[in-house]
Amino acid sequence: MKKIISLILLIVLVAGMQTGCGSTPQPDASGPITITIWHDKEEAVVTVLQKYLDTLEPEIQVVLENKSNLTEALKMVGNNPSAAPDMYFFAHDKIGVYAEMGILAPITDLIPEEELSLYMENTIVAATYKETIYQLPIYYETLLFIYNRLYMSDEVVPKTTEELYAYMEEKTRGGHYGFVEQHSTPYYAAGWINGYGGSILDADGEPKLNSEETIEALTYHKKFVDLMPGETEYATVNTLFREGMAHSTIAGPWLIPTIRDAGIDVGVAAMPIIDDTELPISPYMGVQGIQVLKYAAENKTEAVKSVLTLFLQEEIQVELALASGCAPAKEACYELDSIMSDEVVMAMKETAEHAIPMPNVPELDVMWTVVGNLLTDINMRGEDVSESATKAQNEALQLIENMQ
Repeated sequence: MKKIISLILLIVLVAGMQTGCGSTPQPDASGPITITIWHDKEEAVVTVLQKYLDTLEPEIQVVLENKSNLTEALKMVGNNPSAAPDMYFFAHDKIGVYAEMGILAPITDLIPEEELSLYMENTIVAATYKETIYQLPIYYETLLFIYNRLYMSDEVVPKTTEELYAYMEEKTRGGHYGFVEQHSTPYYAAGWINGYGGSILDADGEPKLNSEETIEALTYHKKFVDLMPGETEYATVNTLFREGMAHSTIAGPWLIPTIRDAGIDVGVAAMPIIDDTELPISPYMGVQGIQVLKYAAENKTEAVKSVLTLFLQEEIQVELALASGCAPAKEACYELDSIMSDEVVMAMKETAEHAIPMPNVPELDVMWTVVGNLLTDINMRGEDVSESATKAQNEALQLIENMQ
């Protein structure tokens, strides 16, 4: 880890020498303060952001800058005031990388900590790294249990995984599938693992691929995989559901507009309970929010506080969540009619009660490929679960050691 962080910091230093020209620009107290926010958001979200941020003018001018390679760009520029943004709007899972680089300011240095008690607890957990809160959560997403009402009525939606399996056995024939999912993609398999009390990676960055719980989860999940198509990437799941050949799936809210446009009557429901553990399938939860760089926190303090205060409003959180197809992070938003009447958002809220915030530790970066290979070995090649999990655990430990 130290090698990686040292290399990143060296790159940041070189970038600063190249772009900073040896001077540190200071905000001009005699005129408007400019705040630059990097993001990677779709146009609908940007429109809402701009509407609210414009209300800070003329004292504060906020520039929204789209960065398709935001994570790597931020590693390059670090805290260099001539090249880095003042804030960025992004998911929580990279917080650990930037905190280790030393470029983030704790959010609690800029807004009262009691304000954060008004948020869903797991969004604050997601925003916290080594007991420090580095993100102001805005909205979140989880996977959803989605079904085609043409085949699966609201009354017969499986409440447990064994009910789901029985439905699959009955309906999977003639090109139809009772249930499909991206079974060999780590992000999707994590829900089954978490539902067994296992984990891909714990909060301390320790892989848990060969734990008893993880092995039990992967073994149990395999019988469901055997009733699905061999290849179930996003495009396959999307096509099967859109063409009416898949009766149900676990997918993100981003799938819903596509299948609604195809004329599918879509239902969303709570995740099935795993019979063995009496816990629901518990997917990862991704939290989008605002992070502040140290330079801006120290040199544009009042302007940064004004931007953060704006984002504390329920109204902006609701508009942004609905524009993104996600759910707001603040508890009070769920008392509003616009949220309570939204079937997808309320299903996401119910799923989020058991969802696990995606780990925000730097070690997560090496896990995706390792776990993807593990799932392929088990689900596609039929290799022994326990042996494959032990091999993957050792590989993950070696890759993490190489980060030191």
